[in-house]
Amino acid sequence: IKSIGHQWYWSYEYPEFNNIEFDSYMLNYTNLNQFRLLETDNRMVIPMSMPLRLITTSTDVIHSWTVPSLGIKVDA
Repeated sequence: IKSIGHQWYWSYEYPEFNNIEFDSYMLNYTNLNQFRLLETDNRMVIPMSMPLRLITTSTDVIHSWTVPSLGIKVDA
């Protein structure tokens, strides 16, 4: 899976799974009606019981791709 950091959103590419590509934007505060939990409009979903390699890069400045519940943070 390739994750690409852009200003204000992330793009994801699944080259080995029918070349799936999509963008993921963080939801606005006004759309939540609850605490801000870094919720997005399109979530990245990973295949279960399969080895996975995540390539993280950026198109502009340094971005941090993170999964707080797993203690994962990668700077791109």
